[in-house]
Amino acid sequence: MLLDGIGKRYRIGGPWVLRDVRLELRPGRVVRIHGRNGSGKSTLLRVVAGIAEPSSGRVSGRPSTGYVPERFPPALPFTAAQYLRHHARMRGVAASQGTRWLERFGAAQFAGTAMKELSKGTSQKIAVTQALLGDPELLVLDEAWTGLDVAARDELAAVVRERARGGACVVFVDHDATRLADATDERWVVRDGALHAAGEEFAGLAGAGLTEAGAAAARLVAIEVAGVVAGISLPSAAEISSEREGLHRIVVDEALSDEVLRHLLALGPEVHIVAVSQATTQIRAKEQS
Repeated sequence: MLLDGIGKRYRIGGPWVLRDVRLELRPGRVVRIHGRNGSGKSTLLRVVAGIAEPSSGRVSGRPSTGYVPERFPPALPFTAAQYLRHHARMRGVAASQGTRWLERFGAAQFAGTAMKELSKGTSQKIAVTQALLGDPELLVLDEAWTGLDVAARDELAAVVRERARGGACVVFVDHDATRLADATDERWVVRDGALHAAGEEFAGLAGAGLTEAGAAAARLVAIEVAGVVAGISLPSAAEISSEREGLHRIVVDEALSDEVLRHLLALGPEVHIVAVSQATTQIRAKEQS
Protein backbone atom coordinates (compact mmCIF):
# COMPACT_ATOMS: atom_id res chain seq x y z
CA MET A 1 0.00 0.00 0.00
CA LEU A 2 1.34 3.45 -0.90
CA LEU A 3 0.43 6.89 0.39
CA ASP A 4 1.82 9.33 -2.16
CA GLY A 5 1.83 13.10 -1.59
CA ILE A 6 -0.97 12.93 0.97
CA GLY A 7 -2.32 16.18 2.33
CA LYS A 8 -5.26 16.59 4.68
CA ARG A 9 -7.21 19.56 5.96
CA TYR A 10 -10.72 19.58 7.36
CA ARG A 11 -12.11 22.59 5.56
CA ILE A 12 -11.30 24.58 2.42
CA GLY A 13 -8.80 27.24 3.33
CA GLY A 14 -8.16 25.65 6.72
CA PRO A 15 -4.75 24.66 8.06
CA TRP A 16 -3.05 21.58 6.66
CA VAL A 17 -2.94 18.81 9.25
CA LEU A 18 -0.84 16.65 6.91
CA ARG A 19 1.28 17.84 4.02
CA ASP A 20 2.96 15.86 1.25
CA VAL A 21 3.14 12.61 3.21
CA ARG A 22 4.68 9.63 1.45
CA LEU A 23 4.60 6.25 3.16
CA GLU A 24 4.87 2.73 1.80
CA LEU A 25 3.31 0.05 3.99
CA ARG A 26 4.73 -3.38 3.21
CA PRO A 27 3.47 -6.83 4.19
CA GLY A 28 4.88 -8.31 7.39
CA ARG A 29 6.03 -4.96 8.80
CA VAL A 30 5.19 -3.37 12.16
CA VAL A 31 5.18 0.40 11.77
CA ARG A 32 5.06 2.84 14.66
CA ILE A 33 3.93 6.46 14.32
CA HIS A 34 5.22 8.94 16.90
CA GLY A 35 4.39 12.61 17.42
CA ARG A 36 3.23 15.22 19.85
CA ASN A 37 -0.35 15.43 20.99
CA GLY A 38 -2.29 17.10 18.16
CA SER A 39 0.46 16.59 15.61
CA GLY A 40 -1.79 14.69 13.18
CA LYS A 41 -1.02 11.08 14.12
CA SER A 42 -4.68 10.07 14.36
CA THR A 43 -5.50 11.88 11.12
CA LEU A 44 -2.74 9.94 9.39
CA LEU A 45 -4.05 6.65 10.77
CA ARG A 46 -7.59 7.47 9.62
CA VAL A 47 -6.27 8.07 6.11
CA VAL A 48 -4.28 4.82 6.26
CA ALA A 49 -7.40 2.94 7.40
CA GLY A 50 -9.57 4.51 4.70
CA ILE A 51 -11.82 6.25 7.24
CA ALA A 52 -10.76 9.72 6.07
CA GLU A 53 -10.23 10.77 2.45
CA PRO A 54 -7.08 12.80 1.77
CA SER A 55 -7.50 16.36 0.54
CA SER A 56 -4.64 15.86 -1.88
CA GLY A 57 -2.42 13.03 -3.04
CA ARG A 58 -3.27 9.41 -3.72
CA VAL A 59 -3.65 6.14 -1.80
CA SER A 60 -3.11 2.98 -3.84
CA GLY A 61 -3.08 -0.75 -3.19
CA ARG A 62 -5.20 -0.69 -0.05
CA PRO A 63 -5.58 -4.23 1.35
CA SER A 64 -8.33 -5.54 3.63
CA THR A 65 -8.15 -3.38 6.73
CA GLY A 66 -9.02 -3.56 10.42
CA TYR A 67 -9.05 -0.33 12.43
CA VAL A 68 -9.23 0.49 16.14
CA PRO A 69 -10.00 4.21 16.52
CA GLU A 70 -8.60 6.44 19.24
CA ARG A 71 -12.12 6.89 20.61
CA PHE A 72 -14.53 4.00 20.27
CA PRO A 73 -18.24 4.89 20.66
CA PRO A 74 -19.49 2.47 23.34
CA ALA A 75 -23.11 3.69 23.56
CA LEU A 76 -24.32 1.82 20.49
CA PRO A 77 -27.79 0.17 20.28
CA PHE A 78 -26.42 -3.38 20.25
CA THR A 79 -25.20 -6.03 22.59
CA ALA A 80 -21.52 -6.86 22.13
CA ALA A 81 -22.42 -10.05 20.24
CA GLN A 82 -24.90 -8.25 17.95
CA TYR A 83 -22.32 -5.60 17.15
CA LEU A 84 -19.69 -8.21 16.24
CA ARG A 85 -22.17 -10.25 14.18
CA HIS A 86 -23.01 -7.09 12.23
CA HIS A 87 -19.32 -6.52 11.43
CA ALA A 88 -18.82 -10.20 10.61
CA ARG A 89 -21.66 -10.05 8.05
CA MET A 90 -20.20 -6.92 6.46
CA ARG A 91 -16.83 -8.67 6.08
CA GLY A 92 -18.27 -11.98 4.95
CA VAL A 93 -16.88 -14.04 7.82
CA ALA A 94 -18.44 -16.40 10.33
CA ALA A 95 -19.86 -14.81 13.49
CA SER A 96 -17.97 -17.43 15.48
CA GLN A 97 -14.80 -15.44 14.82
CA GLY A 98 -16.07 -12.73 17.15
CA THR A 99 -16.75 -15.30 19.84
CA ARG A 100 -13.23 -16.72 19.56
CA TRP A 101 -11.62 -13.30 19.83
CA LEU A 102 -13.78 -12.36 22.81
CA GLU A 103 -12.65 -15.51 24.54
CA ARG A 104 -9.02 -14.76 23.78
CA PHE A 105 -9.31 -11.26 25.28
CA GLY A 106 -11.22 -12.49 28.33
CA ALA A 107 -14.53 -10.83 27.45
CA ALA A 108 -16.74 -13.76 26.38
CA GLN A 109 -18.98 -13.30 29.43
CA PHE A 110 -20.03 -9.86 28.13
CA ALA A 111 -21.28 -11.06 24.73
CA GLY A 112 -24.92 -10.53 25.73
CA THR A 113 -24.33 -7.20 27.49
CA ALA A 114 -25.58 -3.96 25.94
CA MET A 115 -22.69 -1.86 24.61
CA LYS A 116 -23.78 1.15 26.67
CA GLU A 117 -23.44 -0.92 29.86
CA LEU A 118 -19.87 -2.07 29.23
CA SER A 119 -16.91 -0.65 31.12
CA LYS A 120 -14.32 1.34 29.19
CA GLY A 121 -11.91 -1.59 29.28
CA THR A 122 -14.45 -4.10 27.98
CA SER A 123 -15.59 -1.66 25.28
CA GLN A 124 -12.00 -1.43 24.17
CA LYS A 125 -11.83 -5.22 23.90
CA ILE A 126 -14.87 -5.10 21.61
CA ALA A 127 -13.17 -2.39 19.53
CA VAL A 128 -10.08 -4.56 19.14
CA THR A 129 -12.15 -7.66 18.36
CA GLN A 130 -14.10 -6.02 15.53
CA ALA A 131 -10.84 -4.89 13.94
CA LEU A 132 -9.49 -8.45 13.89
CA LEU A 133 -12.51 -10.03 12.20
CA GLY A 134 -11.58 -11.51 8.84
CA ASP A 135 -7.83 -11.53 9.52
CA PRO A 136 -7.15 -8.17 7.83
CA GLU A 137 -3.98 -7.69 5.81
CA LEU A 138 -3.58 -4.22 7.31
CA LEU A 139 -4.22 -3.60 11.01
CA VAL A 140 -4.37 0.04 12.16
CA LEU A 141 -4.26 0.63 15.93
CA ASP A 142 -4.73 4.13 17.35
CA GLU A 143 -3.97 3.92 21.10
CA ALA A 144 -5.60 0.48 21.07
CA TRP A 145 -3.94 -0.56 24.36
CA THR A 146 -5.51 2.31 26.34
CA GLY A 147 -8.04 1.01 28.88
CA LEU A 148 -7.09 -2.66 28.49
CA ASP A 149 -6.11 -4.71 31.53
CA VAL A 150 -2.60 -6.16 31.74
CA ALA A 151 -3.57 -9.57 30.32
CA ALA A 152 -5.41 -8.02 27.36
CA ARG A 153 -2.51 -5.63 26.66
CA ASP A 154 -0.14 -8.58 26.49
CA GLU A 155 -2.58 -10.50 24.32
CA LEU A 156 -2.89 -7.63 21.85
CA ALA A 157 0.89 -7.35 21.60
CA ALA A 158 1.02 -11.10 20.90
CA VAL A 159 -1.64 -10.71 18.20
CA VAL A 160 0.37 -7.95 16.51
CA ARG A 161 3.40 -10.22 16.36
CA GLU A 162 1.29 -13.07 15.00
CA ARG A 163 -0.32 -10.91 12.33
CA ALA A 164 3.07 -9.58 11.20
CA ARG A 165 4.54 -13.09 11.04
CA GLY A 166 1.53 -14.07 8.94
CA GLY A 167 2.29 -11.32 6.42
CA ALA A 168 0.00 -8.52 7.62
CA CYS A 169 1.19 -4.96 8.05
CA VAL A 170 0.47 -3.35 11.43
CA VAL A 171 0.51 0.43 11.91
CA PHE A 172 0.11 1.73 15.44
CA VAL A 173 0.25 4.71 17.78
CA ASP A 174 0.71 4.27 21.52
CA HIS A 175 1.76 6.59 24.36
CA ASP A 176 4.12 3.97 25.82
CA ALA A 177 7.39 4.07 23.85
CA THR A 178 8.34 0.60 25.10
CA ARG A 179 5.32 -0.96 23.42
CA LEU A 180 6.45 -3.57 20.86
CA ALA A 181 9.94 -2.06 20.89
CA ASP A 182 11.45 -5.42 19.96
CA ALA A 183 8.97 -6.07 17.14
CA THR A 184 8.81 -2.64 15.47
CA ASP A 185 10.39 -2.50 12.01
CA GLU A 186 9.86 1.19 11.18
CA ARG A 187 9.38 4.36 13.21
CA TRP A 188 8.06 7.60 11.79
CA VAL A 189 7.39 10.98 13.39
CA VAL A 190 4.60 13.36 12.41
CA ARG A 191 5.95 16.88 12.88
CA ASP A 192 4.59 20.14 11.44
CA GLY A 193 2.28 18.13 9.22
CA ALA A 194 5.10 16.19 7.58
CA LEU A 195 6.31 12.64 8.10
CA HIS A 196 9.93 12.09 9.12
CA ALA A 197 11.91 8.90 9.65
CA ALA A 198 12.52 8.56 13.40
CA GLY A 199 15.91 6.85 13.12
CA GLU A 200 17.57 5.16 16.05
CA GLU A 201 16.83 7.84 18.65
CA PHE A 202 13.42 6.41 19.51
CA ALA A 203 14.67 2.84 19.84
CA GLY A 204 17.21 3.99 22.42
CA LEU A 205 14.72 6.07 24.36
CA ALA A 206 12.16 3.27 24.37
CA GLY A 207 14.81 0.89 25.68
CA ALA A 208 15.49 3.35 28.48
CA GLY A 209 11.81 3.11 29.53
CA LEU A 210 10.63 6.59 28.51
CA THR A 211 7.08 7.22 27.48
CA GLU A 212 6.39 8.39 23.95
CA ALA A 213 5.88 11.86 25.39
CA GLY A 214 9.50 11.88 26.48
CA ALA A 215 10.72 10.18 23.33
CA ALA A 216 8.95 12.62 21.01
CA ALA A 217 9.69 15.63 23.23
CA ALA A 218 5.98 16.10 23.80
CA ARG A 219 4.90 18.26 26.71
CA LEU A 220 4.27 16.82 30.12
CA VAL A 221 1.62 18.02 32.54
CA ALA A 222 2.07 18.38 36.30
CA ILE A 223 -1.08 18.19 38.43
CA GLU A 224 -0.80 19.40 42.04
CA VAL A 225 -3.31 17.58 44.25
CA ALA A 226 -4.27 17.98 47.92
CA GLY A 227 -5.77 14.98 49.69
CA VAL A 228 -5.29 11.22 49.66
CA VAL A 229 -4.36 9.77 46.26
CA ALA A 230 -2.76 6.49 47.34
CA GLY A 231 -4.36 3.49 45.70
CA ILE A 232 -6.36 5.39 43.07
CA SER A 233 -6.44 4.04 39.52
CA LEU A 234 -4.38 6.14 37.11
CA PRO A 235 -2.83 5.43 33.69
CA SER A 236 0.32 3.34 34.07
CA ALA A 237 2.51 6.15 32.69
CA ALA A 238 1.54 8.57 35.49
CA GLU A 239 4.18 9.25 38.13
CA ILE A 240 3.06 10.36 41.61
CA SER A 241 5.35 12.03 44.13
CA SER A 242 4.63 13.59 47.52
CA GLU A 243 5.67 17.22 47.87
CA ARG A 244 4.75 17.38 51.56
CA GLU A 245 2.09 15.85 53.78
CA GLY A 246 -1.26 15.93 52.03
CA LEU A 247 0.11 17.49 48.83
CA HIS A 248 1.06 15.40 45.80
CA ARG A 249 2.42 16.00 42.31
CA ILE A 250 1.24 13.81 39.43
CA VAL A 251 3.27 14.04 36.24
CA VAL A 252 1.80 12.53 33.07
CA ASP A 253 2.18 13.06 29.33
CA GLU A 254 -0.19 15.63 27.92
CA ALA A 255 -2.16 13.08 25.91
CA LEU A 256 -3.28 11.38 29.14
CA SER A 257 -3.81 14.46 31.31
CA ASP A 258 -7.57 14.68 30.67
CA GLU A 259 -8.00 11.04 31.71
CA VAL A 260 -6.08 11.66 34.95
CA LEU A 261 -8.13 14.77 35.72
CA ARG A 262 -11.37 12.83 35.21
CA HIS A 263 -10.16 10.19 37.66
CA LEU A 264 -9.33 12.85 40.24
CA LEU A 265 -12.57 14.78 39.85
CA ALA A 266 -14.56 11.55 40.30
CA LEU A 267 -13.05 11.15 43.79
CA GLY A 268 -15.17 14.00 45.10
CA PRO A 269 -14.35 16.59 47.77
CA GLU A 270 -11.69 14.45 49.50
CA VAL A 271 -9.30 15.35 46.68
CA HIS A 272 -8.69 18.94 45.61
CA ILE A 273 -6.87 19.86 42.39
CA VAL A 274 -4.61 22.76 43.36
CA ALA A 275 -2.93 23.55 40.04
CA VAL A 276 -2.26 22.21 36.55
CA SER A 277 0.91 23.28 34.74
CA GLN A 278 3.55 22.18 32.26
CA ALA A 279 6.13 19.82 33.72
CA THR A 280 9.82 19.98 33.00
CA THR A 281 10.82 16.44 33.91
CA GLN A 282 10.45 13.29 31.86
CA ILE A 283 8.37 10.34 32.95
CA ARG A 284 9.61 6.80 33.03
CA ALA A 285 7.00 4.29 32.02
CA LYS A 286 6.09 1.76 34.67
CA GLU A 287 6.29 -1.91 33.82
CA GLN A 288 3.09 -3.28 32.23
CA SER A 289 2.99 -6.33 34.48
